[in-house]
Amino acid sequence: MTEILPSGEVLLSLPFTGRWLVQNSPARRVPSHGTDLLGERYAIDFVAVDERGRSADRRDWRTVIATEPPERFLGFGRPILAPADGVVVAAHDGEADHEARRSQPALVPYVLGQRGRLQEGVHAIAGNYLILGLAHGGPFVGLVHLRRGSLRVGVGDAVRTGQHLAACGNSGNSTQPHLHAQVMDSADLSIARGVPMAFRAFREWRRPRGDAEARDYGMPGEGAVVEPLPR
Repeated sequence: MTEILPSGEVLLSLPFTGRWLVQNSPARRVPSHGTDLLGERYAIDFVAVDERGRSADRRDWRTVIATEPPERFLGFGRPILAPADGVVVAAHDGEADHEARRSQPALVPYVLGQRGRLQEGVHAIAGNYLILGLAHGGPFVGLVHLRRGSLRVGVGDAVRTGQHLAACGNSGNSTQPHLHAQVMDSADLSIARGVPMAFRAFREWRRPRGDAEARDYGMPGEGAVVEPLPR
């Protein structure tokens, strides 16, 4: 059964284990990604990190002036879990996992190619993805930028909260391996409108050297690190 808070937010579980850095949080601004296109109004990004807050296992000359293989990032291949009970209503696989880009020189051609990706279509932006229907007629949850070949479920499959669905990747409009999650009113990304969401039972570090706060539910802040609490 879909859980909706009195505020109208759809309540989900964090779709991973371990620690992840929050980026483009709707707690900071709405639209969180600067656009209402593709149902992104309340979307959020998560980047896997270690206890020191690092997203990759090394920094070298490629980090400064070039692209990097996605395999050196901690999130690449990490399991992505179902954030709620539901049914898979759309799935797309086969898009390549790109080289990652942390350097300014490598980001320039990426930024210049943004218009072309938008014109190419949904698959060029979302990459490999899964969309879950939480109830008949919605709402729908999108899990985006998944690793090519990692999808464990297909259209029509019923899933349970916490079920391993796929792996974190770097497909589509992505500069480094991460998970993009959003709730929408339609399973069709080309026409979907974003729906607000919140997450249950997580620990949040709002500052790198700060104390962790256990939260029953809420939307983690921009730049925070979160990990799910046992249910």
